[in-house]
Amino acid sequence: MSRNRLVSIVTTFFYVGYLPFIPGTFGSLAGIGVYYLINGSIAAYISVVSLLVVLGLASAGQAEKVFNVKDPKYVVIDEVVGMLLSLLFLPLQHDLKVVIMGFFVFRLMDTLKPYPIGLIERLHGGKGIMGDDILAGIYTNIILQAVLRLLSFTAS
Repeated sequence: MSRNRLVSIVTTFFYVGYLPFIPGTFGSLAGIGVYYLINGSIAAYISVVSLLVVLGLASAGQAEKVFNVKDPKYVVIDEVVGMLLSLLFLPLQHDLKVVIMGFFVFRLMDTLKPYPIGLIERLHGGKGIMGDDILAGIYTNIILQAVLRLLSFTAS
């Protein structure tokens, strides 16, 4: 297998990024699929997220060369990672409502790019491609943690 093909497989997350129209949204949905596959073990979860971060950072910059475009829309490994970070360490981890809320908040953060996400996106190569979604995932996680704790506090 050629290096370009491997970069394409990794960065499009097994070709999810080639789905028509909204590849970032499909990448986020793929992240939810991975979430349900690995959610039983925190060690597996952290290991998979760490591996995807490393693979994304190593290959996303190469994808710009493969696709001959800066921050190619086909690259969705960043959305997969961002979605997984959004749901990390949440209480009620198996609650579908929390996952759906996480999906919408993450897509909002990824679209609006509140400070400094927009600045990070401008970094060169894999750091910019991955960095903005990593930070959007962290912002989403913080928001979800706060909302869930506030809701549990008011329910008591």
